[in-house]
Amino acid sequence: MDKFAVIDTETNWNDQVMSIGVVIADSKTMKEIDSVYYIIDPEYRVGGMYESELRPKEKGVRITDRRKALGEIRKWLYTYNIRKLFAYNASFDKKHLPEYREYEWYDIMRLAAYRQYNSAIPDSADCFKTGRLRRGYGVEAVLKMLRKNKDYRETHNAVLDAQDELEIIQLLGHEIKQYEIALLP
Repeated sequence: MDKFAVIDTETNWNDQVMSIGVVIADSKTMKEIDSVYYIIDPEYRVGGMYESELRPKEKGVRITDRRKALGEIRKWLYTYNIRKLFAYNASFDKKHLPEYREYEWYDIMRLAAYRQYNSAIPDSADCFKTGRLRRGYGVEAVLKMLRKNKDYRETHNAVLDAQDELEIIQLLGHEIKQYEIALLP
């Protein structure tokens, strides 16, 4: 495998996907190669907690229905020979995208939230005996630790969040094969 994808979704007030962001990265360098961003119509019209971050007028944004968006993303992933999808709290995104069940899903959080995989977790952090943080292990909190920047705020825009999640992978510094422990059933 020489490439992988990081995917993020945002949902509306009805718990329906209203936007999808996907970033393709090189498995060796962990650098972004390409990205796509879709706003799902009519679901985005319902509104949601992060509707102000949708940014429908920005360059490259595609607004279309769910079926067409998922079909176009699937074809795009195929052109890069992608079989592995990474997401932070991947069970959420996998549950909301059952059309992509044939992909292998990996949860970035399963490494980022554990002391043994995330050296940025301070000694003073409250962890379970397993090494997992008891709290404060969302994307925003983890990136604050990894960047050593308390001012960072998660955007809650699907493509920008996917880029942030890729950055978590980069900053953790583990090879992609290390995420095998984070494969979802």
